Amino acid sequence: MFSFFKKDPLKELNKQYLQKLEEAMHAQRNGDIRSYSMLTSEAEDLLREIEALGKTTED
Repeated sequence: MFSFFKKDPLKELNKQYLQKLEEAMHAQRNGDIRSYSMLTSEAEDLLREIEALGKTTED
């Protein structure tokens, strides 16, 4: 009935993904390669979730 109040999980994941990439960029610029690697890995995990959700909504 009130489905228009529900947030889009894909939109939220995209926001988190972009935030992780930005944090990784700042870590790399500051020379913290270990943090850069961890943040990039987390961003890749989020991207996989986004792609999985995208495939389920297309079907």
